[in-house]
Amino acid sequence: MKVTAAVARQGDQPFTIETLELDEPRDDEILVRIVGVGLCHTDLVFKAAGLIAPPSVLGHEGSGIVEKVGAGVSKVKAGDRVAISFRSCGHCARCDRHEPAYCHTMPALNYTGFRDDGSKTLSKDGQAVAGNFFGQSSFATHALTYERNVVKVPESFPLELAGPLGCGVQTGAGSIINALKCETGSSLLIIGGGAVGLSAVMGAAVQGCGTIIVVEPMAPRRALALELGATHVIDPKAETDLPKAVRTIVPIGVDYAFDTAGIPAVLQAVMQCLGPHGTFGIVGIAPPGTPVPGDMGQVMTFGHTIKGIIEGDSDPDLFIPELMRLHSEGRLPLEKLVKTYPLKQINEAIAAQHHGDCVKVVLLTGQ
Repeated sequence: MKVTAAVARQGDQPFTIETLELDEPRDDEILVRIVGVGLCHTDLVFKAAGLIAPPSVLGHEGSGIVEKVGAGVSKVKAGDRVAISFRSCGHCARCDRHEPAYCHTMPALNYTGFRDDGSKTLSKDGQAVAGNFFGQSSFATHALTYERNVVKVPESFPLELAGPLGCGVQTGAGSIINALKCETGSSLLIIGGGAVGLSAVMGAAVQGCGTIIVVEPMAPRRALALELGATHVIDPKAETDLPKAVRTIVPIGVDYAFDTAGIPAVLQAVMQCLGPHGTFGIVGIAPPGTPVPGDMGQVMTFGHTIKGIIEGDSDPDLFIPELMRLHSEGRLPLEKLVKTYPLKQINEAIAAQHHGDCVKVVLLTGQ
């Protein structure tokens, strides 16, 4: 079938809006008409670095309506509303422990641009186009996905907001709730006030953290962090000595820290902000070759833990419904982060997000 998609052809060039051919769903595949798709920093990293050989269709925070399912699919049916998350195999040791983000085949299923058998789902004029990104490639009007990717969305939940639950929101909130398991009354330092960082703020508020410090250079995002539950904000342009600024608030150091930025110098500075037995969770994408932060003597002396986190240590089938419940209770007001743009304005949306005009872009295919 013919679909409209935002195609990445060169890392340093804008996306192009093109008409492509999408395969019919195979027995294990689900055809979803995309309603909205979140724009995630990971999409832009993969595009800029050419980590999936172009031409390619990215996008991994899709939501929409099931139009057709393969013969082997029983989880959803045509007409179901779904959020689409990352893909996992469902039968390895990590998947069996409800840790699908650490699936033994996570890279192969999510980061290659083609199916398990090496075929590609998309083409244009006979030329194959890489897709299957995170098992979806949802920068398009339609996408093929799989049972392990999809979670049903109730009628009461705004469908265009469901896509970011599949990655950015579950990464931020999940890191605090699932991975770090911050206790009531604990202190937390969050580096970065983008969509993941502000989702972490909301997760920290849910957990009842006593001190929530957000480091963010953009004033509107600092203000939003306070609105969402942060107790303190730090402008890194004004406070260049991060450990001193943090210890002015929490003299003993924080119980937990969470990085979304991946800046090597900041990663090192955060280690000086941790209190005894503190834990540092990291989701920010640092440059290749960046060493693990910290000094071995200090790590041992103070019992520090450095923890890499993928997708908030979340099992989408369990955690996305929990996020939707929290939203229905008014405890996860993610609409305060979102600004919508038509898919055809993806390049303008990227620029707006980069300049701080919005926190989380959701691209709508029907406009």
